[in-house]
Amino acid sequence: MRADVRRSGHHTPRRRRHSLVSVLLTACCAVPAGARSYLAVGQWARHAPLDALARLGVRAAGSLGVRRAPSSSTIRRLLPPVCPGRLAGLLGCDPAGSRHLAVDGEAARGSRTEAGPAAHLFSAVLEGGRTVSQLRVPDETTEVTGFTKLLSPFDLAGVVVTADALHTHRNHARWLVEAMRAHYLLVVERNQPTLHNAL
Repeated sequence: MRADVRRSGHHTPRRRRHSLVSVLLTACCAVPAGARSYLAVGQWARHAPLDALARLGVRAAGSLGVRRAPSSSTIRRLLPPVCPGRLAGLLGCDPAGSRHLAVDGEAARGSRTEAGPAAHLFSAVLEGGRTVSQLRVPDETTEVTGFTKLLSPFDLAGVVVTADALHTHRNHARWLVEAMRAHYLLVVERNQPTLHNAL
């Protein structure tokens, strides 16, 4: 399977082709090396030695046989359909049998561009800091919309899921208990006065 990547040049559009395997191997090497965003994976690949790219299956192109690594946008497009846990899923970290899983989001440093705001990443992390899964929160939405999508690929039976007050919703609690057979610890603040007073 190959991925077609079209890049519009100044005059003539040209197409660069990467095998799916080479794209996945590139991400698999970049993530353990510390890349935590698609941009960081692309940067790692762009600076990788040519012999490393050759071993990853990146093909040589042009008269000089230069190997050009897949871009961040190519990796961002191809990885999610293959790996439910996105970049974090490549590490093979599974929460099954764990005692505790924390979910939280934050803006990715260095991801702001002139055309858009910083990427907001929503992550599920085990004790000790091992990332289980990570999603980019679409612009104009909040982490709330990605809660079940972030956690649904995993076996959470018996795991205590913790989250901040943003996720203190009846639907989230019911989904964790009934669908995922998990436990939860959610923060209650005064913006939910009835529940706060009852507790």
